[in-house]
Amino acid sequence: MATEVIMPKLGQTMEEGTIVEWLKNEGEEVQRGDVLFTVESDKATLEAEAPARGYLRKILVPAGESVPVLTPVGIITRTLDEDISASSQGPAEVAAASQSAAPVDVTEVAPMERAEDTDSTREGRVFASPRARMRAQENEVELRLIEGTGPNGRIVERDIYAFLEEQPKATPMARKVAAELGVDLRTVSGTGAGGRIVRADVETAAAPAPAAGPVPATTAARAPAPVVALPAAEVASTEPLKGLRGIIAERMATSAQTTARVTLFTEVDATAFVEARTRLKAAVTEEWGFAPGYNDLLGLMVARALREYAYMNARLSGDEIQRLDHVNVGMAVDTERGLLVLVIRDADRLGLRAFGQQFRDMVGRAREGKSLPDDLSGGTFTITNLGMFDVDLFTPIINLPEAAILGVGRIQAKPVVREGQVVVAQMMTLSLAFDHRLVDGAPAARFLQRIKQFVENPYLLLG
Repeated sequence: MATEVIMPKLGQTMEEGTIVEWLKNEGEEVQRGDVLFTVESDKATLEAEAPARGYLRKILVPAGESVPVLTPVGIITRTLDEDISASSQGPAEVAAASQSAAPVDVTEVAPMERAEDTDSTREGRVFASPRARMRAQENEVELRLIEGTGPNGRIVERDIYAFLEEQPKATPMARKVAAELGVDLRTVSGTGAGGRIVRADVETAAAPAPAAGPVPATTAARAPAPVVALPAAEVASTEPLKGLRGIIAERMATSAQTTARVTLFTEVDATAFVEARTRLKAAVTEEWGFAPGYNDLLGLMVARALREYAYMNARLSGDEIQRLDHVNVGMAVDTERGLLVLVIRDADRLGLRAFGQQFRDMVGRAREGKSLPDDLSGGTFTITNLGMFDVDLFTPIINLPEAAILGVGRIQAKPVVREGQVVVAQMMTLSLAFDHRLVDGAPAARFLQRIKQFVENPYLLLG
């Protein structure tokens, strides 16, 4: 009896996966549990195992292609001569089957949507992922106007944001009036702040054009300046915006478009911070098997501050601000595949050794391309450190659905004034970007001030 090999669902939010590489060839014998192929989903590349013993008779989805989860990607049979005509489908047939029965993650669909979304045979049905439907509803976007770029033309979340980016900036009243008057906003020039289209612009565009008349002599005399054609820039290379790069682009664009971001900066005296790390490194490196770093200390400090200022450990869900029970600190890490945010769960309950060990285990998996789904999900606050690249300060983008992110600059010796005397101190700049929809400026400043206190007085971590 033939056994189907399916695209596994590796996380609650996974909707599709890309086969990176087949590790077994057609006709090759496999044992149950053997690694058949590697699959990339979200920001992780994991291994998929054989569900049965036998022979890999047919590969239905070649390497490099993406399909929805639970889609058959291969066939295993007990013998090499077993008939697989009834279940043997090529990539085209698999694509058609997946379109007619695209799986839906019901954990992300509102109760009233579930029956409708799973009815993919209904005439005129628009195929869209649950996240895409949610974003379309939030932004009052008609799905039928959007061309999907997901598997088999399915509309995915990035398509919603791409559509919104193409639309001109306009006030809600301008959009309403444009709809009533039948004015295409793409033909209207905005006179509002930043070129935004306002109501008056729409009404002007809808007004009938004045009757043609003689052209004034002064106007006729003004000949337009000659247009000088400049050589077009040559394209050296191209890279498809998909995979990890596509995910990063989608999430960063979403954050920039949907949050009311404000960034606070503060300069911190990190002299005691540097001394504490130096002493710890000398005292515990041999026993722990690793040298504690600045990121380990900062992660613990932020976790403790989040426990004290719970309003920063929050997220926005619809029209509700949710305060979260667990403090899960995300640490942004640069890898060859791109930026990953590794999540240390319940960081406020960990000691420095446990925090550092978990962080290093995750970094090792990330750089090998073997991150686990839990390594990259569930964060409640993110830290991004560019100090090692000689960056002093920057404005980080909030990692949705979190309320804020902390940017860390380099530590640098600078002259400072203390008690009327100029001395040299190790200074560092912290940048707190937060969503003003969830938190006001003063409470966010108090939270940043608390982190500053921890950095300038590391012994407070012992309390």
